[in-house]
Amino acid sequence: MTGDRIELRGLRLSARCGVLPEERERDQPLEIDIDLEGDLSVAGRSDALVDTADYGAICDLVARVCAESAPQLLEHLAETIAAALVASDAVSSAPVTAVQVAVRKLRPPVPQQLATSGVRITRTVDRPRGGE
Repeated sequence: MTGDRIELRGLRLSARCGVLPEERERDQPLEIDIDLEGDLSVAGRSDALVDTADYGAICDLVARVCAESAPQLLEHLAETIAAALVASDAVSSAPVTAVQVAVRKLRPPVPQQLATSGVRITRTVDRPRGGE
């Protein structure tokens, strides 16, 4: 592992996610961070989009997943986003070995003053080796 990472920070979307009745009735603001781990040296040398992940396509995919799902748990939303990223062309053509997804509610429904509530998950990307 090289320690290389693509970081997409602060994607803000409105989506339905939550257990409480008011969370089931209307969208709420979410903030999402995506990290893609892998060897970025080829893209660093080539300066070609084909050798890395397409940030715009990734943001579009995450927005689509959030719009089409209405999970109760942030954990489920993060898992759904990670699975979609791993399966997507925007990531599959890149040298990505792991995907990390963080999802935060910007207005958590608690009586205390809590700035955000969220989850962060990491999933490994399994790729066939040597033309398998």
